[in-house]
Amino acid sequence: MKFRRSRAAKRGRIEIIPMIDVMFFLLATFMLASLAMQRLDAVKVNLPSGHAQQMSVDGPPTLTVDRSNGIFVNREPVRLDEVEPAMRRALRPDHDVIVAADDAAGHGVVVRAMLAARRAGAEHFLVAVHRE
Repeated sequence: MKFRRSRAAKRGRIEIIPMIDVMFFLLATFMLASLAMQRLDAVKVNLPSGHAQQMSVDGPPTLTVDRSNGIFVNREPVRLDEVEPAMRRALRPDHDVIVAADDAAGHGVVVRAMLAARRAGAEHFLVAVHRE
């Protein structure tokens, strides 16, 4: 009499559905992490157009003058007499400052803010433009 085995030999299978779930989770995680790295701390201004090189994410502090001649240092509103101490706190060892002035901002206000930043120790000014 011939007995059959109670369990037939099964070939091993690789289940890919859990691997797909893990890959989608990693994709979503990296997408959220890359969105969190975006620099979204700038004040909205209408920049003039021009050709310029792309700046790194960890760039110098920003001196912004908006349409109503409001002055901001790294998105913090300051008065003209407060620009110098605010720039002293924000300046990095390279002493560069990005100037982002609205097209409609008064030229005199921008120049006075830049002079206050110069007194704080800024050596080079990088003018922000809208890339064409």
